Amino acid sequence: MSGAGGRSYLAIPGPSVMPEEVLRAMHREAPNIYEGELVEMTATLVPDLQNVARTRGKVAIYIANGHGAWEAALANVLDPGERVLGLATGRFGHGWAEMAEGLGVAVELLDFERGRPLDPEAVAKALKADKKGRIKAVLATHVDTSTGVLNDIAALRGAMDDAGHNALLMVDCIASLGCDRFEMDAWGVDVAVAASQKGLMTPPGLGFVFVSEKAEAVRRAMPRVSRYWDWVPRLDPAMFYQYFGGTAPTHHLYGLRAALDLIQAEGIEAVWARHERLASAIWSACEAWGQGGPLSLTVADKTHRSRAVTALRIGLPYGPRLRRWVETEAGLTLGIGLGMSEEGDPSGAGYFRLGHMGHVNTQMIMGLLGGIEAAFAALKIPYGQGALAAAALEMADI
Repeated sequence: MSGAGGRSYLAIPGPSVMPEEVLRAMHREAPNIYEGELVEMTATLVPDLQNVARTRGKVAIYIANGHGAWEAALANVLDPGERVLGLATGRFGHGWAEMAEGLGVAVELLDFERGRPLDPEAVAKALKADKKGRIKAVLATHVDTSTGVLNDIAALRGAMDDAGHNALLMVDCIASLGCDRFEMDAWGVDVAVAASQKGLMTPPGLGFVFVSEKAEAVRRAMPRVSRYWDWVPRLDPAMFYQYFGGTAPTHHLYGLRAALDLIQAEGIEAVWARHERLASAIWSACEAWGQGGPLSLTVADKTHRSRAVTALRIGLPYGPRLRRWVETEAGLTLGIGLGMSEEGDPSGAGYFRLGHMGHVNTQMIMGLLGGIEAAFAALKIPYGQGALAAAALEMADI
């Protein structure tokens, strides 16, 4: 048996599956970067990005991955020696805090138990203890891609307000934007960070920083920001090149335009509903498999599971065997475990992740689940019955 025939399926949590419309839009000659269609088209991206993030705030576009967008956000509102409160519910919460430390920012870290969401009361307690107002920002991940934890950002904002603290609320939406419901303005987010390669269905290479009026005011008070990361010319460019601090990422912009057209045609509420349905099908299947075998979901409470990525534990030696079998025999690539080390498994190889973000539908997810169940049977991994039927019922909304 071989998975060489037909199309392969990259079911990792980003880069996500790219629509044919995006690929076709990018497959073209280089455009004029000084005038004409590229300049006119780029201006149309901003309102559609604002629609996806549900904000009237401005957006800065960077030629960068998500890590670059992290640094851009931090560099515009924090000076070396200032302090932030970092909230970690997985590896990427730690990563953003480490980025801040690399810029000379002091980090007070609240690390929550693996698989559990942040605790707003613990955040409020930490902020109330900051009597001198030294904490300038709270760094949170809406969805941590390593654990699949979905954090309640509205509740976090409420805790900050209850504490009477003036810190900026900065949220990493890299995994969630365009998949999980995110309401920047309604939830009181001051800075939101995103990237192109997940729910926005475009190759890695574009980073986005959405900025509230409060965050703009903080930036205006900064004594210095490095010229490339400075969001001021990007938010209100007087000339086209200022959108990007130099030459435009031409073909990425064409791809992003096509992706935003798809989101706009479906409607962001419908996009969220589709991700909800597909994620529920995956959870139902995984819960059924776990009734008769070693598989378990990292996030026990489904209200705190992301609709974009699901992290699972199957343990050793099953994890590496499962991922190898589905890739070679079913043309299916699953995500590795990240930051999931445990006793006897320092690399976290007994964990894996399913990406179900962006350009995915019912038949793709049922194929993903069918490939995994075929691997269970082939490798003689114990598993519970009825998983695919349970998933099908979720797809049918029964």
